[in-house]
Amino acid sequence: MKSICVFCGSGKGSSPEYINAAQELGRLLVKENLDLVYGGARVGLMNEIANTVLEGGGKVTGVMPQYLVDKEVAHTGITKLHIVKDMHQRKAMLSELSDGFIAMPGGLGTLEEIFEALTWAQLGIHKKPCGFLNVNGFYDKLLDFLDHAVDQEFIKSDNRKLVMRDPSPENLLELMRNYIPPGVDKAKWILHIQ
Repeated sequence: MKSICVFCGSGKGSSPEYINAAQELGRLLVKENLDLVYGGARVGLMNEIANTVLEGGGKVTGVMPQYLVDKEVAHTGITKLHIVKDMHQRKAMLSELSDGFIAMPGGLGTLEEIFEALTWAQLGIHKKPCGFLNVNGFYDKLLDFLDHAVDQEFIKSDNRKLVMRDPSPENLLELMRNYIPPGVDKAKWILHIQ
């Protein structure tokens, strides 16, 4: 792995633990010589992790649609900012530039982005690790729901294994480094018509 895409909130959250985790992950990326790829904003946890990586001498690449640049939320001090047409191009470029994906605490955009990365892994479009940095138990209920979806036979247990999680940035990165992508069996995700 040379670069990690981090999906995270445009807000800072209700607890200082979220900011601390963003900064800890940023320092770890610099220490491990991993480039940060992210949404390119200068707000919330996105700003915290980007600034921490920059302060440590690391490389930060952002990808942002023009309409968000026009709203003046782009981080103009990062190493490279790619300006794209729309959110679809943004996600495609984030995926192209990254060797793995981490979801920190965030809202609907964060969830949508990590689940698209997981769906692409399930379909065999990429073989990159996807993990949840489960700070302060933020994702506990969501991860429980994924287990429920397995129990209800809407997610195959093999595909549930695509989802890594840990509350520690260091442990999560270690899991991602040791990730072995499963073989893609179309029978595991194609609906069977009866």
